[in-house]
Amino acid sequence: MKEFRRWSAKSAAIGAGVLALAGMQAPVQAHEMKEAKHVLLISFDGLHEQDVARCIGANTCPNLALLAKSGVTYTNAHTPGLSDSFPGLAALLTGGSPKSAGLFYDVSYDRTLYAPSDTTCSGKQGWNVVFDETTGIDAENGGALTHLDGGGKFNPQAIPNAMIGGVCTPVYPHNYVKTNTVFEVVKEHIRGARTAWADKHAWGYDWVNGPSGQGVDDLARTEINSIDPATGTDYLDSYTHTEKFDDYHVQALINEIDGKDSTGTTSAPVPTVFGTNFQTLSVAQKATVATGGGYLDADFTPGPKVTGAIAYLDESLGRVVAELKQRDLYKSTVIIVTAKHGQSPTDHTKLVKNGDTLTKQLETNNYLDPNGNFGQNNTKTGNLNDGSGLVDTGFVQTDDVGLIWLRDRSQLRSVVATLNANRSCNAPGICADGSQAYILYGNALSSRFGDPAQGRTPDIIVQPNPGVIYTSSKTKDEEHGGNAPNDSHLGLVVSFAGLPHAGRTVSDYVLTTQVAPTILRALDLEPELLHSVALEGTQALPGLGVAHN
Repeated sequence: MKEFRRWSAKSAAIGAGVLALAGMQAPVQAHEMKEAKHVLLISFDGLHEQDVARCIGANTCPNLALLAKSGVTYTNAHTPGLSDSFPGLAALLTGGSPKSAGLFYDVSYDRTLYAPSDTTCSGKQGWNVVFDETTGIDAENGGALTHLDGGGKFNPQAIPNAMIGGVCTPVYPHNYVKTNTVFEVVKEHIRGARTAWADKHAWGYDWVNGPSGQGVDDLARTEINSIDPATGTDYLDSYTHTEKFDDYHVQALINEIDGKDSTGTTSAPVPTVFGTNFQTLSVAQKATVATGGGYLDADFTPGPKVTGAIAYLDESLGRVVAELKQRDLYKSTVIIVTAKHGQSPTDHTKLVKNGDTLTKQLETNNYLDPNGNFGQNNTKTGNLNDGSGLVDTGFVQTDDVGLIWLRDRSQLRSVVATLNANRSCNAPGICADGSQAYILYGNALSSRFGDPAQGRTPDIIVQPNPGVIYTSSKTKDEEHGGNAPNDSHLGLVVSFAGLPHAGRTVSDYVLTTQVAPTILRALDLEPELLHSVALEGTQALPGLGVAHN
């Protein structure tokens, strides 16, 4: 039974009448998804808006096309400034940007935290926080990732500490996120609600539980970097192998739709809010163009691997929708298909891989240790999460963006001057000399991402020219994490069988943060129950009859 309803049909009609009498155009308040009982959120990581338009136009994603016909397609949806998986998913689940959610990347830095080994919080502060595949116990002491569930518990060497109320306290991923999630709100305000989620890292994604640690009733523990015993390799070695990993998530959804838990072994109510992440497209996009990966041109013509990945994802989507229909749940389920992030560059002619010239500039000029001994770059095992990293040294995280936490914040102006003097795209320059590149710091950075002095926000964010990846990797031609156009412009389709005027296209500029309040409005809950929504003033998506002004 729903316990909290903000807008009733009667109050909406009264409000519309008052505005009409005043000679004003009334915003749509009537709840056009009032029969919704469930929300299914699916992230096809890497899905660009252009991918959606192309595959629907070419009839290569018929199942997604059918959802678009019964819903709304957003052609101008974007991530909120950074496009790594953590801030990308946080946008969808919290309604907040990194400024309020506090998630900038799955590998980041926090000046207020103590090392995992410092259980009394008596040493130096400043820890390189790594919540990825190594957050599971399999990775302890640099161990091999031999189990699909990451070993069944947290790696203690991955969990930093914080002084809270005078007590030195472990900081798990759910403690690290700074705001609540849709899962927590739904469980708290809808009696008997159940929630479920599945993602790519078994323990690093514990943060989706929210600060309570209890937001997700059924959090599937699946680790994409684990070793598949059938092949002896992880699930990222080819996009077709990634399909096998994503199949675990498809089956989890089907099990949940069938009234079971994600494993299919225990009876459970169908979740009120549930969903998953798919990695197949992302892996196909990253694969080198020479091996059939990525795109053929600047018009997003997919190469062979991306073509195969999109076909797989659409077939998987069809299986899930068919199960909803089989169980008579389709008409009561809002289905949202989008992505945490895009991938850059889709135009291979813009690709620049000069190596990590950004980090090299910082090391060469002694802003970070010139020997690379900063953050967890120098550990006993060579593994990021063996607990032996260096404290209070600053950190830099790069792919197609650069996030810089300085070891000495008083050097900020000098560092910026050095970076500005080396913007050239000729190595050792940082390739940030184009019109779409920027070096963000100071007040401009604080207003957008929060105050670095509070410990979590980077001191400097470098967005290089579109197409630049700070790497020398010969196995990847695309990456994500920043705010390049191909990173941030995503596909977004919201579908509901009972939606009037379905099949619409909305070209308004929207952010993926608007998905979270839309989920709550669809379930008759106040969006402002999400703390990030209240802090950032995030509105529900337009065109669905669930927005309010």
